[in-house]
Amino acid sequence: MIVVNDLMRPEILGGVRGFIFDCDGVLIDSFAANVWYYNHFRAQFGLPPMSPEEERYTHTRNTFDSFRHILPPERYEEAMRLRETFDYRLVLPHVRREAGVRGLLLWLRSRGFRLAVNTSRADTMDAILSHTDLTGFFRPVVTALTEPRPKPAPDGVLRILSDWRRPREEVVFIGDSVVDERTARAAGVRFWSYGDEALDAEVMIPDYFTFLRNLRRAYAGRGGHAGLDS
Repeated sequence: MIVVNDLMRPEILGGVRGFIFDCDGVLIDSFAANVWYYNHFRAQFGLPPMSPEEERYTHTRNTFDSFRHILPPERYEEAMRLRETFDYRLVLPHVRREAGVRGLLLWLRSRGFRLAVNTSRADTMDAILSHTDLTGFFRPVVTALTEPRPKPAPDGVLRILSDWRRPREEVVFIGDSVVDERTARAAGVRFWSYGDEALDAEVMIPDYFTFLRNLRRAYAGRGGHAGLDS
């Protein structure tokens, strides 16, 4: 694995034209929000709070798989019905934007890089992006509802590559979990980890301030845009 300080090496950044971001744990710090959300549903059925293993599982999986994992099978359909009327605004106070990510996105956009999201979230992304002031940065935003198969299937990444009309070699997936790692591998794109050096990643990003500082150094003095203009 290469640390982010080596981004000035041309073989690392050379040819990169787009970044695909996971959401939870990458764009936003939502661990506490996820725990609150799923424990809310467990409480509806008289179940105790999730175990640490269940908390980790629900943080990286989509809603449907998470409900199946933390609820008795006979409660799944009822939980899905309750979910339809749940007011997600109750969760938003527990959600925080990852430190430094908006500044990074502003810089990447100004340099012409393509930006997209591929997340296991279902129908809450608009609320999340609005709450964290990240609306408008990403095109497309791929969720567990927009493609036939959610992560770790490659469908979402392949959809993004098709929309961008860019080859795999020009795209980096930034994620924080084994699910993201497997997604990138299945789609044939490069994988950079955010905050987890244990993942099998080409680059590990410790924080967005360090990442942006090194990107600026890497592109200092270069004329024009580093990415794409359209």
